[in-house]
Amino acid sequence: MAAAMARAGLRRGPCYRLAGAAGGRPGLGGGRAAARWSRSAPGGEVQYCAELVRKRDYEGFLCSLLLPAESRTSAFALRAFNVELAQIKDSITQKTTGFMRMQFWREAVEDIYCDNPPHQPVATELWRAVKRHKLTKMWFMKIIDEREKNLDDRAYRNIQELEAYAENTQSALLYLTLEMLGVRDIHADHAASHIGKAQGIVTCLRATPYHSRRQKVFLPMDICMLHGVSQEDFIRGKQEKNVRDVIYDIASQAHIHLEHARSFSKKVPVKAYPAFFCTVALDDYLCNMRKVDFNIFHPSLQKRSTLLPLHLYIRSWKKTY
Repeated sequence: MAAAMARAGLRRGPCYRLAGAAGGRPGLGGGRAAARWSRSAPGGEVQYCAELVRKRDYEGFLCSLLLPAESRTSAFALRAFNVELAQIKDSITQKTTGFMRMQFWREAVEDIYCDNPPHQPVATELWRAVKRHKLTKMWFMKIIDEREKNLDDRAYRNIQELEAYAENTQSALLYLTLEMLGVRDIHADHAASHIGKAQGIVTCLRATPYHSRRQKVFLPMDICMLHGVSQEDFIRGKQEKNVRDVIYDIASQAHIHLEHARSFSKKVPVKAYPAFFCTVALDDYLCNMRKVDFNIFHPSLQKRSTLLPLHLYIRSWKKTY
């Protein structure tokens, strides 16, 4: 019943939550930019991480700016680490190369926790973040392991598989962000789990036009089969009702996770709220999706929201997520 109401809210509800996805070796630990970086440059690691996040994860960059000053540089390092891993899949032609780059980061994390970070800007700044906030090693390893498993070019079998991937990547990032904020609270963790899953689902949706142009579809197969939609339909950019119904069902699941996360917001410490400002961009995307009747290929869904910084600031001022 609650799930049905949440689904109805996604389609018909008002868009009242308006708002806005061996060290230094090129090809392994950050490519040419990392190879050009010099550790001797004062503040060079922070600048490198911030610029990488600004270019590759703009929404994450804006959210990091709203964190307390003592956590901001660490957040850039964490986001840059995520960017480094996320871009591996799209930058390789052979899976073996992807495994090698994942292994570089697995060993880099091990070295970071042995106080011997590799000569690579993201790894160096991540080491400082780990020392500064006593971050849990397990979450970094979960992110790497899950990203490595995801190197296979195959669709998710079902929505639960997509949610498991999101839990071990996006939610894990939020758990680490909470640790940076000094928050260790079961209710905050529950919110992070649901928000991370929503983030993972929305990221999968947003990337669908990009992947379709490259003859790839990763949307859950069980939902596609339920509506009689094939991968070829997405590759051809079809916009029939059954294709939009697939998108609606998947988007509804993201909406449900956001509602769950907010259902116990009064129990979440206010100190944790800055970690969850990413919900602003998720709300924006789902609201815009509803406006175009769940046409995943509509050009408006691929545009960056110029009002996102303002909406993020308003959300932070209201102290809500």
